[in-house]
Amino acid sequence: MDGLVRLLAAERPYYSWTGFYLMEGADTLVLGPYHGKPSPHTHILLNQGICGAAASTGQTLIVDDVNADPRYLACSLETRSEIVVPIERDGKVLGEIDIDSDELAAFSDEDRRLLEEIAAIVAGRL
Repeated sequence: MDGLVRLLAAERPYYSWTGFYLMEGADTLVLGPYHGKPSPHTHILLNQGICGAAASTGQTLIVDDVNADPRYLACSLETRSEIVVPIERDGKVLGEIDIDSDELAAFSDEDRRLLEEIAAIVAGRL
């Protein structure tokens, strides 16, 4: 996973922060490997933030403007948009891929497809 976050950051310059959160217990996401500035959010409950919402619903979430979304848990003042992709196996969320960008509306359907494919591969290895 560490290699994946570094590769994504290198290949997609508009990915300003790339990381994994992994489920711990029934209701907590714990920060795993990441690339970018340190995050103050090392533990996120499922009822908190965009990450918690994606893990709770099992659905990919794309937020074009994090400042307009009341769920956003600020990590960096520069962050403008975010995509969160759950990692699931057998209907159970094991974690997620979280990507921040310093650009508004940075994430496209191509990003969604790519990250959902990566999440499926990672799910088979967790």
